[in-house]
Amino acid sequence: MQNISIQVKDLQKSYKKLTVLKGVHFTVEAGSIFALLGSNGAGKTTIVKILTTLLKQDGGTATVNGFDVVSKPDNVRQSLSLTGQFAAVDEILTGQENLIMIARLRHLKNPRQVADDLLTRFGLTDAANRRVSTYSGGMRRRLDLAMSLVGKPPIIFLDEPTSGLDPEGRIAVWKVVKELADGGMTVFLTTQYLEEAEQLADYIAILHEGRIIADGTLMDLKKRFPPAQVEYVEKQPTLEEIFLAIIGKKGEQ
Repeated sequence: MQNISIQVKDLQKSYKKLTVLKGVHFTVEAGSIFALLGSNGAGKTTIVKILTTLLKQDGGTATVNGFDVVSKPDNVRQSLSLTGQFAAVDEILTGQENLIMIARLRHLKNPRQVADDLLTRFGLTDAANRRVSTYSGGMRRRLDLAMSLVGKPPIIFLDEPTSGLDPEGRIAVWKVVKELADGGMTVFLTTQYLEEAEQLADYIAILHEGRIIADGTLMDLKKRFPPAQVEYVEKQPTLEEIFLAIIGKKGEQ
């Protein structure tokens, strides 16, 4: 049996009268890329907030790296890093200074060496001493990812990590994400870009109206849900057809 990085059972969450999560179940294997797909308002960010201890669920349980998110929040936070939709970098500082600052906050030895190693890994060495305000969107996102890896957390949460990036920037981030998983890190990815999940994910779960309505590998989903005829789709890669078919099927019931 594979090691489990994240285990979610019957997760429930409401905001006043609005029920966002209605009993969500899934597991994430260690060292895999897990993609959570869903439309806007499906509850993806709510799940990320619960798993990263920023929000408490109303019911059900969740463990991250073997620690319960409610009873062991400090252990959970030490096990993970979170990168949101917008790069959380200090524009006044240089790329190197941003990384050194994080390394010092995490009480690491040789923060300058840590910073230089990550700058090299993310192809930012030439821009190390430039203010981040001069970076392109793709460079900022790569720096943000580098900052998330300071201290080598075993699990990284990427909440729509390529939002707003051009195709070249997105491909650069995809390359980094693949390398993280190849190095043994568990990657939990939320995305609306279906091509992104198709390119990256070992396992995909589709969240719709507060529940996981389908999950499996891309091949599993292709077998279970043949492409639907959809009249209007701007861009229609295979996973997009599958996603729309599944959402459509549930909507008809």
